[in-house]
Amino acid sequence: MKEQQIQFNLTARYYTLGTLSPQTKQVWFVIHGYGQLAQYFIKKFKILEAHNIYVIAPEGLSRFYLEDIPTRVAGGSNRVGATWMTRENREMDIKNYISYLQTIYDHELAERNIPITVLGFSQGAATATRWVLHGKVPFDRFVLWAGIFPPDMNFDAGKEIFKKKKIITVFGDEDPFITPERVAELELLSTKLGLAPEKITFVGKHEMNDDVLLRVAQL
Repeated sequence: MKEQQIQFNLTARYYTLGTLSPQTKQVWFVIHGYGQLAQYFIKKFKILEAHNIYVIAPEGLSRFYLEDIPTRVAGGSNRVGATWMTRENREMDIKNYISYLQTIYDHELAERNIPITVLGFSQGAATATRWVLHGKVPFDRFVLWAGIFPPDMNFDAGKEIFKKKKIITVFGDEDPFITPERVAELELLSTKLGLAPEKITFVGKHEMNDDVLLRVAQL
């Protein structure tokens, strides 16, 4: 048996919130976590719209049913989520989503000079990191929300890319996924990158928070 690969044109969706205009003050790319859909994730940033912030929410290129077949049959649920990658053929998935994210940026903002924030939530933190390392997006602020840098990242490239950028980490104080070990890992990865991120915590779990969003946006 021999594995084969083929390239083809792919159409993928993404969502936006607000209007991109001469009055736009900031643009945010918000990268969702595992099992989420962009159309719902972007609603968590609604509070930014009133402040002339244009929000762009890409979506993982692989979608799946969140419950197994017996659960779906018994409960009538057909909830769908998306993922950026799995351990299967991960390098190809990474290459594909970097190309996808960069295409969105080129389509929306290539000819504009607006402050850009890239925010990765949970699994999206690693996705966002890989994009800014390998893509060509002139971001100003990078936010790891309930997630960390990918341990297998290119640290030499990261030192250069993140130099002189505003780096922020955000965790809920009751987030079950942000264990002391996870925090220690983030500290180690940040040190390897020569970074001292601004640290924000809030009362909450694995979720977004309006007050923190406004603080990050410096509103």
